[in-house]
Parts: sequence; structure tokens; C-alpha cells
Amino acid sequence: MAGSRLERFGTVFTRVRDLIRSGVIKPKEKPLWYDVYKTFPPMRAPLHVEPVTSPSAKKQETVPEIFYSEDKIRTGFYEQYGRGLRALDLSKSNFVSTCQRFVDKYRELKSHGMLDKSSLFEETGKALLKEGIILRRRGAPPVLAESRDPVLDLKLIDMLAEQQSAGTDTTKTTEDKNS
Repeated sequence: MAGSRLERFGTVFTRVRDLIRSGVIKPKEKPLWYDVYKTFPPMRAPLHVEPVTSPSAKKQETVPEIFYSEDKIRTGFYEQYGRGLRALDLSKSNFVSTCQRFVDKYRELKSHGMLDKSSLFEETGKALLKEGIILRRRGAPPVLAESRDPVLDLKLIDMLAEQQSAGTDTTKTTEDKNS
């Protein structure tokens, strides 16, 4: 804990002197400079003087904002598509988020240089869709009504009614055969 006091409560010499007196440091183990300092002490005793600074004299250091080019791409992604349906799986070291895949694909398409910036964002979404990554725009329905299978519109009650009617029809045909 002596190091935490710095030079406020005595000098290094007085601390070492007191440690030697108390027996913590043996006279054989005293530092080399101790005898020199004891023989030739400084003209003025070293004092710890804290520099005086007024609050107005301190300059406010501004930390510059750091933006990378991919930050703009990510901002556009999250504005258009939201955070997505899947949570980030941080337990896997090789997990790549949908946003990162989007950024990688965006950079790849941008390196080809065939598209302008306005259509590049849309084409990146289409390219990911071709790879099997489905992106859903914010506020859009999860699946368009035209693409839904009509079987999915059946209700459970209707399905049970159909099964029961089919079951009664088969029992009637088996009774007719037995008679």
C-alpha cells in the first residue's frame, strides 16, 4: 500500500529508513542508493506539491466520432429491415449475423462497380434472397397473401368436421358390406 501514497507522506528515503529501523528490511538488504543519499542529502527536502489548476483552465478534450464505411451500410440495413427475427448466437465463435452477411455482400457487389449507390442496396437484398437469406422489410407482412398455400387457410374446426364426415362414410360402407 506504500505505493498508493506516492510522495505525499514522506519521501522514498524516509520510508526505506523507517523500514530498516522496524526490521522489515535488513541492513544487508538496503538499496545501493541509501548510503549515498544519507551521506549527501539534497539541499532542499523533496516535497510533493500538487499543481494548481483552475477549472476554467482545463480544456475540454473532444473525442472525434469514428465512423467506418460499413457503419453507414449497417444503419441503412437496420432502418430498412430492422433487427431481424433471429437473435445473435454469441455462443458460436463462427456465427455471422444477417447484418454482417448483408455488409459483406454489399461490399462484394460494390467492388464489381456495375451498380450505382441507390440500386446497390436493393440488389444486395435480392442477392441474399438468392442465397436463401430472407430479409423482411419493417412494417411489411411476414408472407404475402398471394404466396400462401390455400391449405393453410383451413380452420381446425373445418378439418375435424371433414374427418368426422369421412369417418361416418367409411362406417356406413363397412356396415353395408356386412349385411
